[in-house]
Amino acid sequence: MTTTTREPSFLLKGAGLRVTRPRVAVLNAVAAAPHSTADEIAGQVRGSLGAVSTQAVYDVLRVCVGAGLLRRLEPAGASALYETRIGDNHHHLVCRTCGRVTDVNCVVGAAPCLQPSELDGFDVDEAEVVFWGTCRPCRSASPSPEEIQR
Repeated sequence: MTTTTREPSFLLKGAGLRVTRPRVAVLNAVAAAPHSTADEIAGQVRGSLGAVSTQAVYDVLRVCVGAGLLRRLEPAGASALYETRIGDNHHHLVCRTCGRVTDVNCVVGAAPCLQPSELDGFDVDEAEVVFWGTCRPCRSASPSPEEIQR
C-alpha cells in the first residue's frame, strides 16, 4: 500500500489525526519525492506553505510515522529517509557513491522474507533488508580498474 493512493486529508482523518496544512504539505512532499530526508521535506514544505519551522516538520513526520502513514528508514551512516510506501514488505537498494535509494520488492517468500536462525523469544513481524552497492550512473562515472592502473 502507498499513501499516495488517497488524498492526504482523507488519510489523516482515517488515522484519527487533525488535518492541518503542514501535515498535508508533508504528506504531499514525501509522496512527490520518496526517500527524502527531513531537511529535504522541510524545503519542499516551505516552498508550498512559506515559513514552517524544521521542528514542525520533524513533529509532523514523527506523528505520521507513528500513525502508519509514512515509513522511516535509516540506512547505516545516513540521515533518516521517509517514504509513503507502507503496508508491504519491500526493501531498499542504496548506492554507496551517491546515496540514491531504490525500492525492491520482497526478496523471497512471504513476510518477513527472512527467518533468523535464533529467535531468542522474539516474535518476528518484519524484516528490513538494505542492499548496498553502486548504481549504474555512478559505475559509469567511475574509472575502471584498468584505467586506474595507467
